[in-house]
Amino acid sequence: MTRVAAIDCGTNSIRLLVADVTDQLQQLDRRMQIIRLGEGVDETGSFSPAALDRAFDACREYQGIIEDLGAERVRFVATSASRDADNSAEFTDGVTRILGVTPEIVTGAEEAQLSFDGATRGLDLEPPVLVFDIGGGSTEFIRGASSPEVSISVDMGCVRFAERFAHHDPMTAVEREEIESAVSRMLDDVVPTVPFEGVNTLIGLAGTVTTVTGIALGLAEYDSEKIHRAVTSAAAIRRTTEELVAMTSEQRRHMGIMHPGRADVIAAGALILEGIMARSGANEVAASEHDILDGIAWSLAATE
Repeated sequence: MTRVAAIDCGTNSIRLLVADVTDQLQQLDRRMQIIRLGEGVDETGSFSPAALDRAFDACREYQGIIEDLGAERVRFVATSASRDADNSAEFTDGVTRILGVTPEIVTGAEEAQLSFDGATRGLDLEPPVLVFDIGGGSTEFIRGASSPEVSISVDMGCVRFAERFAHHDPMTAVEREEIESAVSRMLDDVVPTVPFEGVNTLIGLAGTVTTVTGIALGLAEYDSEKIHRAVTSAAAIRRTTEELVAMTSEQRRHMGIMHPGRADVIAAGALILEGIMARSGANEVAASEHDILDGIAWSLAATE
């Protein structure tokens, strides 16, 4: 048995998983903070001092948990925004000082491998499987059977698109059309590399998918156990997206299921999800609470 600590830092959130790994993951602690590390990066090209402070504060909290639980191995994976920012060295140096490990700014292909492994390991799935992970700054698409066969990462995320297109609250019809057009263009780039045709199982990862799923289920508050592996119809995704797009950020923030840090970007994320569903032609999508974070934990155990 190996006790590991996995950290996934994306554009919007930073998450920690401490687990014992044998032939399966036994979760000891799993938590998430919205730090909005990628705030403004699409426009300025740099991490803001405030965003770095939020990230470092979260790292200090996570370091205390890692020490208390006695994790033997730690891996910190940074994605999307950390690849884009021109002051990424400042971020890397700060994290290294706090946690004692250097953040790995993984490639899109590596991110896809970890996400696929985390989402599908141990499941009896009908291949081919299409896994997609809607993040704050990018979305990964991975198609495969028992392992990834093809993958791609594109700069399409809930934070990136909210900042780029949605300048009113709620967004206007024109802004919605701009997001939908941008999603369609991005998917035009995806399908030659990761075909959607013939997919038998569609699995969506990350906070946009799990939150939209929870709302579609009618949950009053976020419940990971009910959301994990829940299957939602394309029609229910469309209805939920309409509801979210029509609301203000403040109205969304008062939904019991909504993390406050997600309220201003969830509508853009839902439009991305709706676009993926429409392009795939799938009648339903399964949400998974197991994702890149679990893949990072498995990778640590595999290094023995």
